[in-house]
Amino acid sequence: MRRSWTHLARVTAVGAVSLVMIAACSGRSTTGGSDPAGGQVTLKINFWGDFGLQDLKARYEAEHPNVKIQLNSGEYNAQHEDLQKKLVAGNGAPDIAAIDEGFMVQFRSQSDKFVNLLDKGAGSYESKYLPWKWKQSLSADGKTQIGLGTDVGGLAMCYRTDLFKAAGLPTERDQVSALWPTWDRFIEVGQQYTTTTKKKFIDAGTNLFNPILGQQPVGFYDEQDQLRMEQGPKVAFDYTVKAVGAGLSANLVSFQADWDKGFTSGAFAVLACPAWMLGHIKDTAPGTEGKWDIAAVPGGGGNWGGSFLTLPKQGKNVDEAYKLVTWLVAPEQQIEIFKKVGNLPSQPALYTDPAIADFKNPFFNDAPVGQIFPKMAQGLTPQYLGRKNGPTRVAVENVIRRVENKSLKSDAAWNEAVKEAEKAAKS
Repeated sequence: MRRSWTHLARVTAVGAVSLVMIAACSGRSTTGGSDPAGGQVTLKINFWGDFGLQDLKARYEAEHPNVKIQLNSGEYNAQHEDLQKKLVAGNGAPDIAAIDEGFMVQFRSQSDKFVNLLDKGAGSYESKYLPWKWKQSLSADGKTQIGLGTDVGGLAMCYRTDLFKAAGLPTERDQVSALWPTWDRFIEVGQQYTTTTKKKFIDAGTNLFNPILGQQPVGFYDEQDQLRMEQGPKVAFDYTVKAVGAGLSANLVSFQADWDKGFTSGAFAVLACPAWMLGHIKDTAPGTEGKWDIAAVPGGGGNWGGSFLTLPKQGKNVDEAYKLVTWLVAPEQQIEIFKKVGNLPSQPALYTDPAIADFKNPFFNDAPVGQIFPKMAQGLTPQYLGRKNGPTRVAVENVIRRVENKSLKSDAAWNEAVKEAEKAAKS
Protein backbone atom coordinates (compact mmCIF):
# COMPACT_ATOMS: atom_id res chain seq x y z
CA MET A 1 0.00 0.00 0.00
CA ARG A 2 4.24 0.65 0.30
CA ARG A 3 -1.09 -0.24 -1.63
CA SER A 4 -1.39 -1.02 -2.13
CA TRP A 5 -2.58 -0.71 -0.40
CA THR A 6 0.33 -1.65 -1.85
CA HIS A 7 3.19 -1.39 0.93
CA LEU A 8 -1.29 -2.19 0.45
CA ALA A 9 -0.75 -0.41 1.34
CA ARG A 10 -0.10 -0.95 2.64
CA VAL A 11 -0.15 -0.41 1.24
CA THR A 12 0.92 -1.62 1.39
CA ALA A 13 -0.21 -1.28 1.37
CA VAL A 14 -0.19 -2.01 1.02
CA GLY A 15 -1.01 -3.05 1.61
CA ALA A 16 6.63 1.46 0.22
CA VAL A 17 7.82 5.13 -0.95
CA SER A 18 9.88 7.73 -2.77
CA LEU A 19 12.46 10.11 -1.41
CA VAL A 20 14.05 13.32 -2.53
CA MET A 21 17.27 14.52 -1.23
CA ILE A 22 19.80 17.27 -1.28
CA ALA A 23 23.25 16.22 -2.20
CA ALA A 24 26.58 17.48 -0.96
CA CYS A 25 27.67 20.84 -2.32
CA SER A 26 30.85 19.54 -3.89
CA GLY A 27 30.86 17.93 -7.32
CA ARG A 28 28.68 18.31 -10.37
CA SER A 29 25.89 16.07 -11.58
CA THR A 30 26.71 14.38 -14.87
CA THR A 31 23.04 13.84 -15.73
CA GLY A 32 19.92 15.90 -15.29
CA GLY A 33 21.33 19.17 -13.97
CA SER A 34 24.21 20.48 -11.92
CA ASP A 35 25.06 20.91 -8.30
CA PRO A 36 25.81 24.60 -7.64
CA ALA A 37 29.35 24.69 -6.31
CA GLY A 38 29.36 25.59 -2.65
CA GLY A 39 25.57 25.80 -2.57
CA GLN A 40 22.78 23.74 -1.12
CA VAL A 41 21.12 20.97 -3.08
CA THR A 42 17.44 20.22 -2.57
CA LEU A 43 16.05 16.80 -3.44
CA LYS A 44 12.35 16.11 -3.56
CA ILE A 45 11.00 12.67 -2.89
CA ASN A 46 7.41 11.62 -3.62
CA PHE A 47 5.88 8.68 -1.74
CA TRP A 48 2.83 7.52 0.21
CA GLY A 49 2.27 5.83 3.56
CA ASP A 50 5.15 5.40 5.99
CA PHE A 51 8.52 4.60 4.47
CA GLY A 52 10.30 5.39 7.74
CA LEU A 53 11.94 8.42 6.16
CA GLN A 54 11.46 11.17 8.71
CA ASP A 55 14.22 10.15 11.12
CA LEU A 56 16.49 9.12 8.26
CA LYS A 57 16.02 12.53 6.63
CA ALA A 58 17.23 14.26 9.80
CA ARG A 59 20.26 12.01 10.07
CA TYR A 60 21.23 12.36 6.41
CA GLU A 61 20.90 16.13 6.50
CA ALA A 62 23.04 16.27 9.64
CA GLU A 63 25.75 14.25 7.91
CA HIS A 64 25.39 16.23 4.67
CA PRO A 65 24.93 19.90 5.66
CA ASN A 66 24.52 21.04 2.06
CA VAL A 67 21.66 18.66 1.38
CA LYS A 68 18.02 19.51 1.98
CA ILE A 69 15.44 16.73 1.63
CA GLN A 70 11.79 17.48 0.88
CA LEU A 71 9.46 14.64 1.82
CA ASN A 72 6.27 14.81 -0.22
CA SER A 73 3.78 12.24 1.06
CA GLY A 74 0.52 11.78 -0.82
CA GLU A 75 -2.28 9.33 -1.55
CA TYR A 76 -1.20 6.04 -3.12
CA ASN A 77 -3.07 6.17 -6.42
CA ALA A 78 -2.67 9.94 -6.77
CA GLN A 79 1.12 9.79 -6.50
CA HIS A 80 1.36 7.29 -9.35
CA GLU A 81 -1.11 9.22 -11.49
CA ASP A 82 0.80 12.45 -10.86
CA LEU A 83 4.10 10.84 -11.82
CA GLN A 84 2.60 9.62 -15.10
CA LYS A 85 1.31 13.10 -15.92
CA LYS A 86 4.71 14.65 -15.20
CA LEU A 87 6.50 12.10 -17.38
CA VAL A 88 4.15 12.86 -20.27
CA ALA A 89 4.50 16.62 -19.76
CA GLY A 90 8.28 16.37 -19.65
CA ASN A 91 8.73 18.36 -16.45
CA GLY A 92 7.76 18.53 -12.81
CA ALA A 93 8.76 15.03 -11.68
CA PRO A 94 10.59 14.70 -8.34
CA ASP A 95 14.25 13.82 -7.97
CA ILE A 96 13.23 10.50 -6.44
CA ALA A 97 9.88 8.84 -7.07
CA ALA A 98 8.62 5.82 -5.20
CA ILE A 99 6.72 3.32 -7.35
CA ASP A 100 4.68 0.39 -6.05
CA GLU A 101 4.91 -3.06 -7.63
CA GLY A 102 1.33 -2.71 -8.86
CA PHE A 103 2.36 0.15 -11.14
CA MET A 104 5.90 -0.93 -11.94
CA VAL A 105 5.26 -2.62 -15.30
CA GLN A 106 3.47 0.53 -16.44
CA PHE A 107 6.51 2.65 -15.64
CA ARG A 108 9.30 0.27 -16.61
CA SER A 109 7.74 0.18 -20.09
CA GLN A 110 8.66 3.88 -20.20
CA SER A 111 12.25 3.19 -19.15
CA ASP A 112 13.55 5.95 -21.44
CA LYS A 113 12.03 8.47 -19.02
CA PHE A 114 14.07 7.17 -16.07
CA VAL A 115 17.77 7.12 -15.27
CA ASN A 116 19.21 3.69 -16.08
CA LEU A 117 20.65 2.72 -12.72
CA LEU A 118 22.90 0.16 -14.39
CA ASP A 119 24.82 3.14 -15.77
CA LYS A 120 25.30 4.30 -12.18
CA GLY A 121 26.79 0.97 -11.09
CA ALA A 122 23.60 -0.60 -9.72
CA GLY A 123 24.40 -3.95 -11.34
CA SER A 124 26.27 -4.84 -8.16
CA TYR A 125 22.93 -4.90 -6.33
CA GLU A 126 21.40 -7.70 -8.40
CA SER A 127 22.89 -10.47 -6.26
CA LYS A 128 21.66 -8.76 -3.09
CA TYR A 129 17.96 -8.78 -4.01
CA LEU A 130 15.33 -11.46 -4.15
CA PRO A 131 15.60 -12.46 -7.85
CA TRP A 132 11.96 -11.67 -8.63
CA LYS A 133 12.22 -8.28 -6.93
CA TRP A 134 15.19 -7.27 -9.08
CA LYS A 135 13.37 -8.34 -12.26
CA GLN A 136 10.21 -6.42 -11.42
CA SER A 137 11.86 -3.07 -12.16
CA LEU A 138 14.04 -4.28 -15.03
CA SER A 139 13.03 -3.41 -18.60
CA ALA A 140 11.80 -6.24 -20.81
CA ASP A 141 15.10 -6.37 -22.74
CA GLY A 142 17.07 -6.50 -19.47
CA LYS A 143 19.13 -3.45 -20.39
CA THR A 144 17.57 -0.81 -18.13
CA GLN A 145 17.05 -0.98 -14.39
CA ILE A 146 14.78 1.88 -13.32
CA GLY A 147 14.60 1.29 -9.56
CA LEU A 148 16.12 -0.21 -6.44
CA GLY A 149 13.66 -2.14 -4.31
CA THR A 150 12.90 -0.96 -0.82
CA ASP A 151 10.52 -3.56 0.59
CA VAL A 152 8.32 -6.54 -0.14
CA GLY A 153 4.83 -7.13 1.20
CA GLY A 154 4.25 -10.68 2.29
CA LEU A 155 0.89 -11.38 3.90
CA ALA A 156 -0.51 -11.97 7.36
CA MET A 157 -3.64 -10.90 9.28
CA CYS A 158 -3.57 -8.27 12.01
CA TYR A 159 -6.33 -8.59 14.60
CA ARG A 160 -7.46 -6.90 17.81
CA THR A 161 -7.10 -9.36 20.67
CA ASP A 162 -9.42 -7.35 22.95
CA LEU A 163 -12.20 -7.36 20.37
CA PHE A 164 -11.74 -11.07 19.69
CA LYS A 165 -11.93 -11.79 23.41
CA ALA A 166 -15.14 -9.77 23.76
CA ALA A 167 -16.64 -11.86 20.94
CA GLY A 168 -15.69 -15.13 22.62
CA LEU A 169 -13.04 -15.92 20.00
CA PRO A 170 -9.51 -17.20 20.73
CA THR A 171 -6.82 -14.57 21.10
CA GLU A 172 -3.55 -16.54 20.86
CA ARG A 173 -2.02 -16.16 17.39
CA ASP A 174 -1.69 -19.90 16.72
CA GLN A 175 -5.28 -20.51 17.73
CA VAL A 176 -6.50 -17.60 15.63
CA SER A 177 -4.54 -18.88 12.62
CA ALA A 178 -6.24 -22.25 13.04
CA LEU A 179 -9.68 -20.59 12.89
CA TRP A 180 -9.38 -19.74 9.19
CA PRO A 181 -7.34 -22.11 7.01
CA THR A 182 -9.53 -21.01 4.07
CA TRP A 183 -11.35 -17.83 3.06
CA ASP A 184 -14.69 -19.62 3.45
CA ARG A 185 -13.82 -20.31 7.07
CA PHE A 186 -12.67 -16.71 7.49
CA ILE A 187 -16.09 -15.48 6.38
CA GLU A 188 -17.78 -17.90 8.79
CA VAL A 189 -15.68 -16.58 11.67
CA GLY A 190 -16.59 -13.06 10.61
CA GLN A 191 -20.29 -13.94 10.70
CA GLN A 192 -19.86 -15.34 14.20
CA TYR A 193 -18.16 -12.11 15.27
CA THR A 194 -20.77 -9.79 13.78
CA THR A 195 -23.65 -11.84 15.20
CA THR A 196 -22.17 -11.73 18.69
CA THR A 197 -20.97 -8.11 18.75
CA LYS A 198 -23.24 -6.36 16.22
CA LYS A 199 -20.04 -4.79 14.88
CA LYS A 200 -18.21 -5.14 11.59
CA PHE A 201 -15.42 -7.67 11.17
CA ILE A 202 -13.23 -6.27 8.36
CA ASP A 203 -12.33 -2.74 7.33
CA ALA A 204 -13.20 -2.87 3.62
CA GLY A 205 -14.09 -5.21 0.81
CA THR A 206 -11.22 -3.89 -1.29
CA ASN A 207 -8.79 -4.93 1.42
CA LEU A 208 -10.13 -8.45 1.19
CA PHE A 209 -10.08 -8.49 -2.60
CA ASN A 210 -6.42 -7.48 -2.94
CA PRO A 211 -4.81 -10.11 -0.69
CA ILE A 212 -6.96 -12.90 -2.14
CA LEU A 213 -6.05 -11.77 -5.65
CA GLY A 214 -2.38 -11.72 -4.62
CA GLN A 215 -2.57 -15.41 -3.75
CA GLN A 216 -3.79 -16.51 -7.18
CA PRO A 217 -1.46 -17.91 -9.88
CA VAL A 218 -2.65 -15.27 -12.37
CA GLY A 219 -3.81 -11.77 -11.48
CA PHE A 220 -5.47 -9.25 -13.77
CA TYR A 221 -3.06 -9.92 -16.64
CA ASP A 222 -1.06 -12.81 -18.02
CA GLU A 223 2.52 -12.37 -19.19
CA GLN A 224 1.32 -11.41 -22.65
CA ASP A 225 -0.55 -8.51 -21.00
CA GLN A 226 -3.93 -10.00 -21.81
CA LEU A 227 -6.72 -9.27 -19.33
CA ARG A 228 -7.71 -12.46 -17.49
CA MET A 229 -10.69 -11.51 -15.34
CA GLU A 230 -12.11 -15.06 -15.28
CA GLN A 231 -9.06 -16.38 -13.44
CA GLY A 232 -7.66 -14.87 -10.23
CA PRO A 233 -9.86 -11.75 -10.22
CA LYS A 234 -13.07 -13.82 -10.34
CA VAL A 235 -11.97 -15.90 -7.33
CA ALA A 236 -11.09 -12.79 -5.30
CA PHE A 237 -14.20 -10.90 -6.39
CA ASP A 238 -16.57 -13.74 -5.46
CA TYR A 239 -15.15 -14.05 -1.94
CA THR A 240 -15.26 -10.29 -1.51
CA VAL A 241 -18.90 -9.95 -2.59
CA LYS A 242 -19.78 -12.89 -0.34
CA ALA A 243 -18.16 -11.18 2.67
CA VAL A 244 -19.80 -7.83 1.88
CA GLY A 245 -23.17 -9.54 1.46
CA ALA A 246 -22.72 -11.21 4.84
CA GLY A 247 -22.39 -7.78 6.45
CA LEU A 248 -18.74 -8.13 7.47
CA SER A 249 -17.38 -4.90 5.98
CA ALA A 250 -17.17 -1.50 7.66
CA ASN A 251 -17.11 -0.02 4.13
CA LEU A 252 -14.12 2.21 4.80
CA VAL A 253 -11.71 3.63 2.22
CA SER A 254 -8.03 2.99 2.88
CA PHE A 255 -5.88 5.92 3.97
CA GLN A 256 -8.89 8.18 4.45
CA ALA A 257 -9.77 9.81 7.78
CA ASP A 258 -12.62 7.43 8.66
CA TRP A 259 -10.41 4.41 8.00
CA ASP A 260 -7.70 5.80 10.27
CA LYS A 261 -10.27 6.44 13.01
CA GLY A 262 -11.45 2.86 12.68
CA PHE A 263 -8.16 1.56 14.03
CA THR A 264 -8.81 3.25 17.36
CA SER A 265 -12.61 3.09 17.54
CA GLY A 266 -12.91 -0.65 17.02
CA ALA A 267 -14.84 -0.18 13.77
CA PHE A 268 -13.31 -3.48 12.62
CA ALA A 269 -11.48 -6.33 14.30
CA VAL A 270 -9.17 -7.72 11.62
CA LEU A 271 -7.53 -6.70 8.36
CA ALA A 272 -5.11 -8.14 5.85
CA CYS A 273 -1.67 -7.10 6.96
CA PRO A 274 1.33 -7.04 4.62
CA ALA A 275 4.52 -6.05 6.42
CA TRP A 276 4.20 -2.39 5.41
CA MET A 277 0.82 -2.12 7.15
CA LEU A 278 2.39 -2.46 10.60
CA GLY A 279 3.83 1.03 10.52
CA HIS A 280 0.51 2.56 9.53
CA ILE A 281 -1.33 0.89 12.39
CA LYS A 282 1.31 1.99 14.87
CA ASP A 283 1.32 5.58 13.61
CA THR A 284 -2.47 5.84 13.35
CA ALA A 285 -3.48 4.15 16.59
CA PRO A 286 -0.63 4.53 19.11
CA GLY A 287 -3.03 4.06 22.01
CA THR A 288 -3.80 0.49 20.91
CA GLU A 289 -0.29 -0.84 21.59
CA GLY A 290 -0.41 -4.41 22.86
CA LYS A 291 -4.00 -4.92 21.67
CA TRP A 292 -2.96 -6.11 18.21
CA ASP A 293 -1.46 -9.44 17.22
CA ILE A 294 -0.57 -11.14 13.92
CA ALA A 295 -1.96 -14.43 12.61
CA ALA A 296 -1.57 -16.39 9.39
CA VAL A 297 -3.47 -15.34 6.30
CA PRO A 298 -6.21 -17.71 5.06
CA GLY A 299 -5.33 -19.67 1.96
CA GLY A 300 -1.56 -19.67 2.51
CA GLY A 301 1.00 -17.09 1.45
CA GLY A 302 0.95 -14.30 -1.08
CA ASN A 303 2.30 -10.84 -1.65
CA TRP A 304 0.64 -7.46 -1.52
CA GLY A 305 2.73 -4.43 -2.26
CA GLY A 306 6.39 -3.56 -2.09
CA SER A 307 8.04 -0.49 -3.54
CA PHE A 308 11.01 0.84 -5.48
CA LEU A 309 12.92 4.12 -5.53
CA THR A 310 13.40 5.52 -9.03
CA LEU A 311 15.12 8.54 -10.57
CA PRO A 312 13.10 10.31 -13.28
CA LYS A 313 15.42 11.83 -15.88
CA GLN A 314 13.81 15.20 -15.22
CA GLY A 315 15.61 15.39 -11.87
CA LYS A 316 18.16 18.18 -11.59
CA ASN A 317 20.55 16.39 -9.21
CA VAL A 318 20.71 12.81 -10.42
CA ASP A 319 24.09 11.89 -8.96
CA GLU A 320 23.18 13.22 -5.55
CA ALA A 321 19.76 11.55 -5.64
CA TYR A 322 21.39 8.23 -6.49
CA LYS A 323 23.71 8.59 -3.52
CA LEU A 324 20.69 9.02 -1.29
CA VAL A 325 18.90 6.01 -2.76
CA THR A 326 21.91 3.76 -2.20
CA TRP A 327 22.18 5.05 1.36
CA LEU A 328 18.50 4.29 1.99
CA VAL A 329 18.76 0.70 0.75
CA ALA A 330 21.96 -0.01 2.72
CA PRO A 331 21.56 -2.68 5.44
CA GLU A 332 21.77 -0.28 8.39
CA GLN A 333 18.91 1.85 7.14
CA GLN A 334 16.83 -1.11 5.93
CA ILE A 335 17.06 -2.76 9.34
CA GLU A 336 16.12 0.48 11.07
CA ILE A 337 13.07 0.92 8.82
CA PHE A 338 11.97 -2.68 9.47
CA LYS A 339 12.17 -2.28 13.24
CA LYS A 340 10.51 1.12 13.23
CA VAL A 341 7.67 0.76 10.71
CA GLY A 342 7.68 -2.92 9.70
CA ASN A 343 8.69 -2.63 6.03
CA LEU A 344 10.46 -5.90 5.13
CA PRO A 345 13.71 -5.43 3.15
CA SER A 346 14.01 -6.86 -0.36
CA GLN A 347 17.49 -8.20 0.40
CA PRO A 348 17.26 -11.76 1.81
CA ALA A 349 20.72 -11.74 3.40
CA LEU A 350 19.25 -9.37 5.99
CA TYR A 351 16.66 -11.96 7.06
CA THR A 352 19.31 -13.92 8.96
CA ASP A 353 20.74 -10.84 10.64
CA PRO A 354 19.82 -11.16 14.34
CA ALA A 355 18.55 -7.57 14.26
CA ILE A 356 15.73 -8.83 12.03
CA ALA A 357 15.53 -12.58 12.72
CA ASP A 358 15.21 -12.12 16.48
CA PHE A 359 13.02 -9.03 16.39
CA LYS A 360 9.64 -9.16 18.09
CA ASN A 361 7.37 -6.19 17.64
CA PRO A 362 6.23 -4.88 21.04
CA PHE A 363 3.32 -2.94 19.55
CA PHE A 364 1.87 -6.20 18.20
CA ASN A 365 2.05 -8.18 21.43
CA ASP A 366 5.66 -9.17 20.72
CA ALA A 367 4.72 -10.98 17.53
CA PRO A 368 7.88 -12.53 16.00
CA VAL A 369 7.71 -10.44 12.84
CA GLY A 370 11.36 -11.20 12.06
CA GLN A 371 10.27 -14.79 11.46
CA ILE A 372 6.73 -14.33 10.13
CA PHE A 373 7.35 -12.03 7.17
CA PRO A 374 10.76 -13.25 5.91
CA LYS A 375 9.41 -16.80 5.70
CA MET A 376 6.58 -15.58 3.48
CA ALA A 377 8.85 -13.46 1.28
CA GLN A 378 11.31 -16.27 0.62
CA GLY A 379 8.56 -18.66 -0.44
CA LEU A 380 6.88 -16.32 -2.90
CA THR A 381 6.31 -16.77 -6.61
CA PRO A 382 4.82 -13.34 -7.40
CA GLN A 383 2.29 -12.73 -10.12
CA TYR A 384 3.04 -10.87 -13.28
CA LEU A 385 1.50 -7.42 -12.93
CA GLY A 386 0.62 -5.95 -16.31
CA ARG A 387 1.15 -2.45 -17.69
CA LYS A 388 -2.44 -1.52 -16.86
CA ASN A 389 -2.54 -3.34 -13.53
CA GLY A 390 -2.81 -0.17 -11.45
CA PRO A 391 -5.71 1.45 -13.34
CA THR A 392 -7.48 -1.92 -13.62
CA ARG A 393 -7.26 -2.52 -9.89
CA VAL A 394 -8.66 0.96 -9.19
CA ALA A 395 -11.57 0.32 -11.60
CA VAL A 396 -12.50 -2.98 -9.92
CA GLU A 397 -12.12 -1.50 -6.43
CA ASN A 398 -14.59 1.22 -7.39
CA VAL A 399 -17.13 -1.45 -8.34
CA ILE A 400 -16.63 -3.18 -4.98
CA ARG A 401 -17.28 0.10 -3.19
CA ARG A 402 -20.52 0.51 -5.12
CA VAL A 403 -21.62 -2.90 -3.83
CA GLU A 404 -20.69 -1.84 -0.29
CA ASN A 405 -22.67 1.39 -0.44
CA LYS A 406 -25.59 -0.46 -2.04
CA SER A 407 -25.60 1.57 -5.25
CA LEU A 408 -24.95 -1.64 -7.18
CA LYS A 409 -26.62 -5.01 -6.59
CA SER A 410 -24.27 -7.89 -5.92
CA ASP A 411 -25.75 -10.07 -8.68
CA ALA A 412 -24.86 -7.40 -11.24
CA ALA A 413 -21.47 -6.58 -9.78
CA TRP A 414 -19.28 -9.07 -11.63
CA ASN A 415 -20.45 -8.03 -15.08
CA GLU A 416 -19.88 -4.40 -14.09
CA ALA A 417 -16.38 -5.22 -12.82
CA VAL A 418 -15.50 -6.92 -16.11
CA LYS A 419 -16.83 -3.97 -18.10
CA GLU A 420 -14.85 -1.44 -16.07
CA ALA A 421 -11.69 -3.56 -16.17
CA GLU A 422 -11.93 -3.81 -19.95
CA LYS A 423 -12.22 -0.03 -20.17
CA ALA A 424 -9.11 0.37 -18.02
CA ALA A 425 -7.22 -2.18 -20.10
CA LYS A 426 -7.94 -0.21 -23.28
CA SER A 427 -7.29 3.25 -21.88
